[in-house]
This record gives sequence, structure tokens and C-alpha cells, in this order.
Amino acid sequence: MLRLRRVPIDTGSENIAFIHRRCPEFQIDELNAMAHRVEIHGGLQPLFATAYACDDENIVAPDEIGLSLQAYHLINLPEGAEVAVSPAPPPASIESIRRKINGGILSAKEYRAIIADMAAYRYSPTELAAFLVSNASFMSPQEVLSMTEALVEHRKPVDWGINLVVDEHCIGGLPANRTSMIVVPIAIAYGLCMPDTMTRSVTSCSGAADAMEVLANVELTEEQTAQTVNDVGGCMVLDGGRLAMSATEDMLLGLEKSLGISTPQQIVASILAGKIAMGITHLLIDIPVGKTAKIRTMSEAQSLRKLFEYVGDMLSMKIDVIVTDGSEPVGNGIGPVLEARDVMKVLRCREDAPQDLREKALFVAGRILEFDPHLRGGQGYYQARDILDSGKALEVMSQLVHRQGKMPPPPLGQLTRDIPAPVSGVVEEIDGGQLNRIAMTAGAPQEKGAGIDLFKKVGDTVEQGEVLYRIYAAKATSFAFANGLAEGNSGYKISVKGMSY
Repeated sequence: MLRLRRVPIDTGSENIAFIHRRCPEFQIDELNAMAHRVEIHGGLQPLFATAYACDDENIVAPDEIGLSLQAYHLINLPEGAEVAVSPAPPPASIESIRRKINGGILSAKEYRAIIADMAAYRYSPTELAAFLVSNASFMSPQEVLSMTEALVEHRKPVDWGINLVVDEHCIGGLPANRTSMIVVPIAIAYGLCMPDTMTRSVTSCSGAADAMEVLANVELTEEQTAQTVNDVGGCMVLDGGRLAMSATEDMLLGLEKSLGISTPQQIVASILAGKIAMGITHLLIDIPVGKTAKIRTMSEAQSLRKLFEYVGDMLSMKIDVIVTDGSEPVGNGIGPVLEARDVMKVLRCREDAPQDLREKALFVAGRILEFDPHLRGGQGYYQARDILDSGKALEVMSQLVHRQGKMPPPPLGQLTRDIPAPVSGVVEEIDGGQLNRIAMTAGAPQEKGAGIDLFKKVGDTVEQGEVLYRIYAAKATSFAFANGLAEGNSGYKISVKGMSY
């Protein structure tokens, strides 16, 4: 038996155990060099963790086992409690993953077993990565359905007590495009229930949750989320305020971010599992299509649309899929603070509000309002416009901010640089991917005030030396790297008499 010790190291969603190399009860050096997986008994359920050898008794003594913050929280035992430690056997479902790696088609039973083992932390990060990569290679529509159902089984479902609960989700890959922060207040003001779940950035410079967090707290508890929905009619929270997010999904999202993996099949499974668990009955999916968006062609968009509709139908969810223009950023700001600024300009109906963001938000909101069977088709846009122009959407946003908890506004980055047009001409193309990279290098979304402010969009006439956009950064190193990226490739293509620069 070993005594439990809390080690104040945040290892994210991964369970880490520290065992002294001179431990008399457990010989850590005898563990498989690749796995290092241990099983810890003492709590209500066995805890699985990745073990590392330690030579410093200030961290863990020979008769102790140290647990990182994540693992210590899960085992739910006090420091000093005695636990038994043994090498962890391979997960029972590992053979299914091996079969998937070799190109096999997995059954619903196999996906349930895999997800169950993941939820119990039986897999190492390496094994989880292998699972993600194998799914990225190929998943049949039935496999996507099976994975979605398996993920739902490991989430806590929500019942809002009504038959029409709406939400929307943008596939992403497009800088800015912060429409949901406008759509949700419009839908609530109309009278719909819209508990909107947001994610932080996975592969971009800002997720919806990152931008909303500039204005309000997004990490609400289950009780706080439910109360907000009951009081206001909806919410804008991170993964349902953990209302719907499972440990499995948390781990998979973390790996997707680190590996840069975001395949259509896994997108569908992840999105629909989360929305179903949040009690959503009607869902609008926005698929931007563009050269630098996640979805590059109309053919890809149509395939993704069919997959969403198939899985949604099988799970009794009404889904409306729209394909939108993803050829350039929507709005002017790229990065949390700048995106939140654009949103508030639209909600306040200011003259300097980005009109492309306003119009897309009204289009999306209009389609969501038309989930209401009493609203005649085609009238949604005009209803949404009237609500926005009346100030009712702004009022709802104020209520949401107050109810979720107003956040102190972060400052814009103090280090700035203007990127000028190299020649006079017309903006022919904007590489959203490059702008995204520049904004991330500048520090977004970790530094909420970092990012890019656009002054010119596709079709605009520019003079040589005129400012295309401004870079904001908070730290000198990030600022220098972002400047270097912009100097190498500004992300803008300017046409001059048929020539591109």
C-alpha cells in the first residue's frame, strides 16, 4: 500500500501519477517503457493513470504515490489515504482500435466499448491519438452514428420541459464570423429557448467561448446554466457549462487541438452528441465554404450536409444545414476582444458596425426563427431584423451578461503594427488561414487582446501604402513573430490590371 499525495501540477485531462524510483512496494522501472499505465485502488472506482518515475522526495516519498490535480480530484480521497497500485492491463477494446487502424469497420458495440474505456481513463494519450487518426482515415455513416450514440451515453442529458429547443453551430475554419453572439439574443428576444453551447478555439485564433468570455463568464455550473436559461430564455456557455461535456469528449478535443485533426466525421459525432445531451431539438448547421476554410468545396459541403441530416434523422433531431460564403473573414476583428467589439457594434446598430457580420447574423437568425411552425417560411429574416433594430436583442444580451456574470473587459494589445498595401489596386483575395496564423502568433486567443483589425475586404480599392490591417499583441516576442509572418505573406492578394500581387 502507498500513501496518497497531491502534487500541484495541472496536467489537463490526463491522469498522471508520480512514483519514487526507490518505492519498496512498486517497481516503476519494470513497467513497459511505452505504456507506464497503472491502476490505483482505494476509491469507489479504480483510477487509471500514466505513471512517471521520480527521484525527488520533495515531490513524492518512496512510500507515497503522487497524483496530479486532475487525478487527485477524480480519486476523491484525502491526502495520506492508503491505496493499492498495480500495472494496468490493456483496455479490453484495444483490439477494436487495432482493427480500425488496419482499415476495419467497427460495430456500434465496439464503439460503445471504446468510449466506455476512454471514459474510465483506461487509454493513454498515444492510444487515443491512434484512435483519432484511424477515424480520420475513414468512417462510414453508420460508424459516425454509432460513435455519436456512444458519446451521448456518457453525457448527462438535459430536459428543458418544452418541445422546441433551438441552437446553431458553425463548422468554423473562418476567422471572425462571430454570428452566434448576435443570433442567440435575437432568438431569445423572439421567444425561443436557445441554450447555446460554445467551444474554445481548437485550431483557430478564437472560439465562440473565447469571444463571449470577453463580456461574460462562460464557465457556469449545471445549476447556474439551468437558472440562466430559466430566467432569460437561453445562455451562451462553454460546453453547456459542463452540463453536457463528458470526460471522453474533453480528452478527444484536447488531442484534436494538439494534433490539428478536425475531420468531417468526428465533427458530426462531436457536435450532435453535445447538442443532443443539451436537450436541443432543432439545430441549424452553418458550413462556410472557401479556399482556406475547413470545408474547401461545394462537393465536400454537400457530403457533410448529408451526413448531418442522416445522423440527425436517426437520432430524431430536426436539422437545417446552410452553406455560406467562406471566402473571407466575416467582420473586421480577428481575436476575442476585437470580435466581441464587432458583435456589440452590431447589437447597438452602430453605423460603423461591420455590415457583412450583421447580414450573415440576420440570415442565420432568420432560419432559426423559422423553426417556429407559426412563422411563415421566408419571414424569419425580417423578424430577426426588426428585433435587432428595435434594441430588443441588445437588451437580451445585457440580461445574459448580467445573469452569467459580467467580466472585466480585457485591454487591447498595446503593441501594434499597420500592414500596408504594397501596390495600388483592388483586393482580390484574403487568405483567412494566413490571417488566422498571424493572429495566433500574436497571442490570440490566450491573450484576448491580441489579434488583427481589418480595414480592407475583398473588392475594396486600395492605394499603395494604405493600411490593410493592424496587428495587436501584448508580448514583444509574440509581436515580433507575428510581424515576421505578415512580412513574409500578408494574406492579401491585390489585383492590378489583371496582375496579382
